[in-house]
Amino acid sequence: MDSLATPYSPRRPGTDRHVPVRGLDYHVISWGDPSLITPDKPAFFMVHGWMDVGASFQFVVDALAALEGESRYILAADWRGFGLTRVPPTDTYWFGDYVGDLDALLHHADLGLNGDAPVDLLGHSMGGNVVMSYAGVRPERIRRLVNLEGFGLPETKPHHAPKRLRQWLDELRTEASLRDYASVGAVAERLMKNNPRLDAAHAAWLAQHWAEERADGRWHILGDPAHKRANPILYRKDEIVETWKLITAPVLWVEGNETDVTKWWGDRYPRADFEARLAAVPKVEQTLLTDCGHMLHHDQPEVLAERLRAFLDATA
Repeated sequence: MDSLATPYSPRRPGTDRHVPVRGLDYHVISWGDPSLITPDKPAFFMVHGWMDVGASFQFVVDALAALEGESRYILAADWRGFGLTRVPPTDTYWFGDYVGDLDALLHHADLGLNGDAPVDLLGHSMGGNVVMSYAGVRPERIRRLVNLEGFGLPETKPHHAPKRLRQWLDELRTEASLRDYASVGAVAERLMKNNPRLDAAHAAWLAQHWAEERADGRWHILGDPAHKRANPILYRKDEIVETWKLITAPVLWVEGNETDVTKWWGDRYPRADFEARLAAVPKVEQTLLTDCGHMLHHDQPEVLAERLRAFLDATA
């Protein structure tokens, strides 16, 4: 792909902001301002998945604007160690920190958010798992909740613990790294290779937010390679499900019809396992997007926006 390819032009450009959160300078993109908040249209906060960035939601924001104008205050954050939310040198990331960061962000006066007022909350993939846990322990803060393919992880057992801990120790001996690229065009090519549904214009725009050019003249992915390391703490499904049971907000579960769950779960974990988890959520509505894979907000932003608008505007 030519690095000079014309990028996508946002219909509703966002504003970059940085706010202090738990010792970090957190990057948040906002569309509109707090004056747009009403009881029927609270702030709509979106969080991305693993190895993604908040700017990734731009296409959905634009699709929502096409449907309803610029009438909603929307925000998206870069998780710690992703995008422009830099962290001091670290070797491991912890799930609880994402939940803690989200809680701080949703109480942040600098973002125009009232710590007592409910918000609409959306998470994709890893972010979907974070928002589900958050909504279970802070149910009063969430009016409506959207989970874009936050399947969670396969269930682990106590006997898995020694092997996982050893794996983590072994990985700490080697410096983690990510591939860098000769140009922003090469980054866009990588994005399209990862997701063939992403066209050249969208990839060219996203590449500028997904990577940055550094002093060596190379383009580097805006994700800390330490995210690639195994986590020594096991995923305890029963604990997660107990939290999901406490969600009081209506939940919209959105999935792509071409998503291959075996990429994360393998063949040993049946789909029925996940369905049983989702069945623990008191009020959940499921929807399937066609011609769509895991990156729903890239593959079908217009269709996703239609589903979001209907769900967020519903009175029941």
